[in-house]
Amino acid sequence: MATELWAIGLVVIASLAGALGPIMFKKAAQRLKRSPLALLKNYYLFAGAGFYALGTILFIPALKGGELSVLYPFVSLTYVWVSLLSVFLLKERMNMVKWSGVACIIIGVTLIGIGSVA
Repeated sequence: MATELWAIGLVVIASLAGALGPIMFKKAAQRLKRSPLALLKNYYLFAGAGFYALGTILFIPALKGGELSVLYPFVSLTYVWVSLLSVFLLKERMNMVKWSGVACIIIGVTLIGIGSVA
């Protein structure tokens, strides 16, 4: 079975949704209090769980459009999205070693993608 482009696109979108989960959890942790009521009012906590769920929901139909051995490595793009979103939304800093790791992930995913059409 050849992996279809729409399936790869859906997995990339799912990885972005999945990356928003830990970003929201980080924001939730910054507002964490010991009160159960405060926990229920921490909408970042629920947003994080929702984004994780959305990523999973999007991933499932993508599996129908291709090989798992091709699609699943694209999930590693979640690490790339988390790094980028951490810089822009959480104002975290990245050094050259971290950027090199991000580049390695992108190169690896690209090679897998290229290898699936060859």
